[in-house]
Amino acid sequence: METGLKYTLDFTVDESLTARHVGSGSAGVLSTPMMIAYMEGACLKCVQPQLEEGFTTVGTAVNIRHLAASNVGERVTVECELTEIDRRRLTFRVAAKTERGLIGEGTHERFIVDAARFGEKK
Repeated sequence: METGLKYTLDFTVDESLTARHVGSGSAGVLSTPMMIAYMEGACLKCVQPQLEEGFTTVGTAVNIRHLAASNVGERVTVECELTEIDRRRLTFRVAAKTERGLIGEGTHERFIVDAARFGEKK
């Protein structure tokens, strides 16, 4: 695995992704928690094919700014880039955009774990 890996995913905002629906606010626009979830998902998908069988990554830190609202029906593109590898710690630059421009950006950190052993911890 090397820095510079990139991944892009698209989704359309629907009512289930709104702040009103997830309980993070009262507006019918894309919620910050759901935007972050898509950012985390893009980072997971970016590196998963590079990992040995039985390994995965888990999110450990997010530093995200939600800059603009996205309405129900709007298409959102999430982009991530792996910017740092420190043993098992991976750092990504992430951004979310609509056709109107940037709606969110920041960094996300994930750790590589043995999926079976990680699931056994109590």
